[in-house]
Amino acid sequence: MSPDEYCQQKAAQSGSSFYYSFLFLPPERRRAITALYAFCREVDDTVDETSDESLARIKLAWWRTEVGAMYEGKPTHPVTKALQPFLQAYTLRQEHLHAIIDGMEMDLNQSRYLDYAGLKKYCWHVASVVGILSASIFGATRPETLQYAEKLGHAFQLTNIIRDVGEDARKGRIYLPINELQQFGVTAADLLNARHSENFTKLMAFQAARAQQAYDEAFALLPKEDRRAQRPGLIMAAIYRTLLDEIERDGYHVLTQRISLTPLRKLWLAWKTWVRS
Repeated sequence: MSPDEYCQQKAAQSGSSFYYSFLFLPPERRRAITALYAFCREVDDTVDETSDESLARIKLAWWRTEVGAMYEGKPTHPVTKALQPFLQAYTLRQEHLHAIIDGMEMDLNQSRYLDYAGLKKYCWHVASVVGILSASIFGATRPETLQYAEKLGHAFQLTNIIRDVGEDARKGRIYLPINELQQFGVTAADLLNARHSENFTKLMAFQAARAQQAYDEAFALLPKEDRRAQRPGLIMAAIYRTLLDEIERDGYHVLTQRISLTPLRKLWLAWKTWVRS
């Protein structure tokens, strides 16, 4: 299996909404974004699928070294071999890839966030940076485009947090800020024991409104000149925002189920957004 085939398999297996946005890209950009996505999946799986915390830290340290080797032209892993040819062409910065690894390490260091400021820092590492790198691959000619991508990545992560509240709680993680739980009269025990309540619904409506605002702020930043090149990001936004709408319509019953869109619906949204944009 070639490095590109390895990355393609990694992306396709995930079933992620990101995969659908890659389908319409020219071959070279598709190869680059697929390799970037595979990198994110690899480092994320290092934390999520490794029960031994010390082993997870060792693996993340290995990835830091491997990123350095990739920038020296000496990659050894299929993902870094696939990504290496695109580093210069799309101005992919080493510190941004290290920042993603830092974000994964944050999940080893803490499972609660005191306030939104702390959560924003986490979101920047695990999502906003990915947005910046992705926008660079899609084609960004204006600095505002990277600002748009940073904000859009934040909106995606807020949506993920809303969708995965129950699943994350079962893993012992609560990303909703503690001071906001207190504000709405929801306890950590309510989340850990999947107790849906009127207060929980109000809390989630507050979180959803914040995510919707982040989408609006992101779109306002995207320059007209780069809109066509950034269509993959707009496809992801259409899919994620539709998911958020579905969660809202369902009454935020996310403690006991993981609400998702069907592959056919994602493909329809991807095609529709590509044509309209």
